[in-house]
Amino acid sequence: MTSTGATAPDDEEQTMTATGKTADYEGKVAFVTGAASGIGRATALAFARAGASVTAADVSEPGVRETARMIEELGGRALAVRCDVTSSHDVTAALAQTVETFGRLDVAFNNAGVEQPVTPTADITEDDWDRTVAINLRGVFLCMKHEIPLLLQHGGGAIVNTSSGAGVVGIAGQAAYTAAKHGVVGLTRSAALDYARSGVRINAVCPGIVATEMMDRFTGGTSEGRDRVIAQEPIGRMGTADEIAAAVLWLCSDAAAFVIGHAMVIDGGQTVGPA
Repeated sequence: MTSTGATAPDDEEQTMTATGKTADYEGKVAFVTGAASGIGRATALAFARAGASVTAADVSEPGVRETARMIEELGGRALAVRCDVTSSHDVTAALAQTVETFGRLDVAFNNAGVEQPVTPTADITEDDWDRTVAINLRGVFLCMKHEIPLLLQHGGGAIVNTSSGAGVVGIAGQAAYTAAKHGVVGLTRSAALDYARSGVRINAVCPGIVATEMMDRFTGGTSEGRDRVIAQEPIGRMGTADEIAAAVLWLCSDAAAFVIGHAMVIDGGQTVGPA
């Protein structure tokens, strides 16, 4: 696949903050859901490169074990945990293992999500609706519900939730996904107001078209499918998982200390207007 226009920054730039210094997470503990692949894996690795101990959580045990192996190969500390974010039991167990292993929780990236088949609204099955909303929205709520008390125990911390470009605009054929991702933005903003004075900063990222396994499923993995979605991007290419990870690390860092309840759109201009 070829791209036109701007190119993606290299790995060395990914953990740079707005101050020009590398984000420092030495001694911090990060909890990342959806960490078996894509944006979740890239962010787990970015936290580890910046010095954090990382819990990689996902329903895919082989995937999080591989993410943990990659972190340890970098010289970092990692915990791989199977976690279904729609299950309060799984979420509390994963967080309990995190605290037992690393002693605390400082930052969380609630990223687990699932795509919706392209379907007109009236043709969406109730099962597809329930699954999409449960993973993409209920999962974020359950994670925050159980993460926030742990952050408060140590005076605060930061949470970033994954919404989407579909969290700020409507998309034909994506009513369930769009509703859930709009819900993540509203949930993020309300929760941010609840805990801003307590030292817990809560924000969201809204990725556009990013080259991940999920996008491969959405496009059918064909060059024609990829070209079709790239045509929606004014920048002329897909984003990279590392670019989203860099934004997450910035939002969780001290450089973003005054950023509260923000939904950061990272989409190559897709939601700004026509390509």
